[in-house]
Amino acid sequence: MSYQEIVLEKDDSTAEKLLMVENLIISYKNNKTGNYTEAVKDVSLHINRGEFVTIVGLSGCGKSSFLNAVAGLVEITSGAIKINNRKVKGPGQDRAVVFQKSSLLPWKTTINNIIYGLELNGVPKKEALKRAEKYVEMTKLKGFEKYYPSTLSGGMQQRVNLARALVVEPEILLLDEPFAALDAITREEMQNELLVLWEKTKKTVLMVTHQIDEAILLSDRVIVLSARPANIVADIRINLERPRTLDVKNNPLFDALAQKIWNYIHNSSQKKGGVEYEI
Repeated sequence: MSYQEIVLEKDDSTAEKLLMVENLIISYKNNKTGNYTEAVKDVSLHINRGEFVTIVGLSGCGKSSFLNAVAGLVEITSGAIKINNRKVKGPGQDRAVVFQKSSLLPWKTTINNIIYGLELNGVPKKEALKRAEKYVEMTKLKGFEKYYPSTLSGGMQQRVNLARALVVEPEILLLDEPFAALDAITREEMQNELLVLWEKTKKTVLMVTHQIDEAILLSDRVIVLSARPANIVADIRINLERPRTLDVKNNPLFDALAQKIWNYIHNSSQKKGGVEYEI
């Protein structure tokens, strides 16, 4: 696998590598025909502790397959995924996932949804409630603890999902298009909320999105995947100052990065993965 890396005035050679993906291949078998389809082919990358990294690419290129493999929800064909140098062999407490759909339990209140993962891990309810307090505050859910999901807006439901993921204190937070189902205004509000949350927690984040502007706004790096089978065609460092607000979209560098990422995605629709593109 070869790809073009764009590095803008930052050397991370001494950073602690938390997630290591080595020569990853993911294939799916068609049970009717017996044929295999490659979704991900020979992907290698690393993510440093505390980094916010986003994956973009064409619809159906394998972004979610890659994220689900890191989550331990998809069996890999070959290669390795390591967190803290330990191989991922299935779901684990070191990862938490927030999906596009809220996936909240409708019969549980906000607070009981938030602490559900802790209770599954054997944490006594009294302790779980105490641990949840700061994340209720962080996600602006104070006063909504006794509400049921059906009474919450889409944005509020995703706040509950984020709090539920953060309260288990995972090593890596995995976000699979968490704002895709929201309207444009709520989506921008949630992007801003996530920026603030990340600044407070400095959690390592791996996110999948279709939105180039969302990827640039939130990320330290944007990984561009090729058309299926997915491999990396660009690893782009987002050299925009933090902390960020939505106003960063007015920065000329923001537009330049968006155009460059779009060009990579467009080129990947014309050529198969594994091609090194010149800048």
